[in-house]
Parts: sequence; C-alpha cells; structure tokens
Amino acid sequence: MKIKTYANKIIEIDLNDLSENSNLLALPALIDPHVHFRVPGAEHKEDWQTGARAAVAGGYTTVIDMPNNNPPVINYAGLMEKKKIINEQLKRSGLPLNYALYLGATKNNWTEFEKCAQQIAGIKLFMGASTGNLLVDKKEDQEKIFAEAARLNLLVAVHAEDEATINNNKQGLFHSVIRSREAAIKAVSQALELAKKYKTKLYLCHISTAEEINLVAEAKKEGVTVYAEVTPHHLFLNENDYDRLGTLGQVNPPLRTIKDNQALWQAINDGLIDIIGTDHAPHTLKEKAKPYPNSPSGVPGIETCLSLLLNACHESKITLNKIVELTHDNPQKIFNLPKNNDLVIVDLDLKKEVKNENLKTKCGWSPFVGRALTGWPVAVIINNKIKKL
Repeated sequence: MKIKTYANKIIEIDLNDLSENSNLLALPALIDPHVHFRVPGAEHKEDWQTGARAAVAGGYTTVIDMPNNNPPVINYAGLMEKKKIINEQLKRSGLPLNYALYLGATKNNWTEFEKCAQQIAGIKLFMGASTGNLLVDKKEDQEKIFAEAARLNLLVAVHAEDEATINNNKQGLFHSVIRSREAAIKAVSQALELAKKYKTKLYLCHISTAEEINLVAEAKKEGVTVYAEVTPHHLFLNENDYDRLGTLGQVNPPLRTIKDNQALWQAINDGLIDIIGTDHAPHTLKEKAKPYPNSPSGVPGIETCLSLLLNACHESKITLNKIVELTHDNPQKIFNLPKNNDLVIVDLDLKKEVKNENLKTKCGWSPFVGRALTGWPVAVIINNKIKKL
C-alpha cells in the first residue's frame, strides 16, 4: 500500500488489511518528554512493558521518564539501577522504545549532576510537592541547582507550584483552590528569575494558566532560554469536568478555567508553547477512588494525546504542521535526541470512541473515556519494523 508521508514523499508499506479508502498519512513518530512509567517502586500502576505498549499505541516511540520514583532517582547509582531495570523490561516487551531519563534534584545533590551529565536528558526540580518526596522549595537551594546546571549546560525541567502558597491554602476543600493559580504564577516567576540570573536552560512543565503564558512571553522577549510545555488535560479538560470525573480529574497543577484552555490554545498558535508533553501519570482506579485529599494526583494520557490533537486539527484548532512541531521536531531539538526513521501511520478519517477496555496502560482508564475522536494512529514503524495497532 502506498502512503503519503508528512514530507510529501510516497512510501510503500504492507498494510493490506486496511481499506484503500482510508485517509492514511505517515507522520514522524511522536516524542513525549514527560512520562511517569512508575519504575522503580510503583509497578502496580505501570511498568516499562505496559508503558511501552501504551506509548506505541499512541504513536510515540521515544519517551523521557521522570525521577520521582521509590526510591527517587537522585544519584548516579540510582540512575544506573533504573536503566538496568528498564532495559530488562523493554527486552521482555519486544518493543525497542527509545528513552531518556531525568535526574531528580534535592536540596543537596547538585554535586551528583556532573557524574550523571552524559546519562540524562536534564534535571527535574519540584518547586512544589507532587507525587513522591522530591521537593526543593527554598530559594537558596534552588539557586545552587540552577547555577550547577548552567555550568554543565544541563536543562532544568521544573514543576512550578509554590509550596508555601499551597500550604497556606490547605484549609480549602477544592483541589483547584488549594493548588491555586497564584501558586503556579509565583513559582514560574521565580524559575524564570533564576534562569535569567544563571543563564540556565529552563523547561517549564505543564503550564496551565493565562498568566504563566504572559510571563513566558515576556521572558522569551528578554532572551531567557525558556521552553514551555502544555499537557492534553490542560488543553482539553477544565474545572467543569470535575462534576463528571471527580478525583479522576485530579492532577498537579490542577484543571483550570475555560478561559485558561483558550489562552493555552492561543499560545500554541502564537508560537509561545514549545512542546505538548502528556505528563502520563497512571494511578489505579482503586487509588483514585479514595476520598480527596487522600486520592493521588495524575492521569494517564500517552494513548489519547495524538487522537485528541488530530480531532482538534479536524476542528481547525491546530494544524498538522503544528502537531509535528510540538510532538516531534521541538522535543528532538530541545533535548538533543538522536534522530531516527520511526513513523506513525494515522488514519485522519477514522472515527473511534475512547474506551477503557482498549487501553494498553496498566491502570486501564482514561479521563477522556467516552469521547468520539476523528483521527487515530493505525500503525507505527519503530526500528524499521511495522507494528500494526
């Protein structure tokens, strides 16, 4: 079967069980620089066998995994041990998923950065507590991290929520009030200040508010090396979805307003957003069913992101060019990842509903369940081998 590629070439692929009437297009396989595959320590939620299957089902052949594990990955020995476990699990999965890892920052492990520099995609700094126990909330400790990362030319990826603001809001009953927009705005402002001071490469994870966008726009104008990431849940969900989802919609930072959704979409089309990362963070349904605030924050997202974006393309909210830029070109450049020939074959006209029973992730659910989407991946070419989905 002849299929047109995104670059207007024609490739011949054996997909004979697909209809000749399918509207097929080959895109560069996606790169997700923000996943939590839960290894080591929480393999009951996800591991690298189920994570790899979920990634490939979503059109991704490269991921960068976060360090808030149990134990957290904060030194060279822990990094090497994690790689060993991942390589064993991927071998068992039979999927040659490409991956890179972050090193977690603590208030005093910046002396480990140099030992790990050649083995990592960057440093992950939690300015506010989230899943796990990695937290650096004092500015003087953050300064050391930014300074050492700049010296080694390492990128610092930041979870930007201000811990003091969150703690002051603890009497609130509502997740989006406790982890308020002010907490995000304050932390982003401080991260940008440090990046400017030390000339550190800054990657802002999961931007969620209009105000953060304005801060990023100003910093970019001033020449700060800052990259902004948004997630599918902050693009396609908002506070109104809590009625339907309950704690299944609980994420850090939390869901925001419809106006924030609109501001993020505007920022994408204005070129202020650099990457769409899924922040794929699975928890079991049993864990999510605990009453708030004992329920954990995080949602799975790697299997549905591309289809959500293709559906948005159908609705003229985003172009195919922009999808490729945000999910492949920019992640490859920003994280200096090796190039490959991996492709995802999408059927632009395929209509399907998101169903929990079709998901490959170990947690087995999606906050987007029930959505009918137009545009789905149907095959992936990974390491020159075709994997039909």
